[in-house]
Amino acid sequence: MEPHENLMAGPQPTRLPDTPDAREALESGAKASDVAARFPAYSAAWAALADESFAAGHAVTSYAFARTGYHRGLDQLRRSGWKGHGPIPWEHEPNQGFLRCLHALSRAAQAIGEKDEAERCAQFLRDSSPSAAEALAAT
Repeated sequence: MEPHENLMAGPQPTRLPDTPDAREALESGAKASDVAARFPAYSAAWAALADESFAAGHAVTSYAFARTGYHRGLDQLRRSGWKGHGPIPWEHEPNQGFLRCLHALSRAAQAIGEKDEAERCAQFLRDSSPSAAEALAAT
């Protein structure tokens, strides 16, 4: 232990690694379904699919896409040292796909009547990144 280390401080923020090929494919206008098929671990593609489905009135499909991206993101968070809690900064762009999936999962769960799941996901989002919760509340 280092001198003057704050033992009461929470865990360090988790920052997911960038996946430039996947990010560039999605940003270049490729279909989100093609990006998800080519890069299945890329949560931002699943978030885009969840958003598209929800906007089209398909809450169950949105829920499924969001859950897939959420679980893919959890796997990446754990590989990045996340221990099940702590900050996941929205400001770090590679984290945004996971956080968007978490928001989409809450939104779709609410739409299909899964109120407990909706609130659990919304709280997880607020706890992980208050700025993500604020930014995504407008969507």
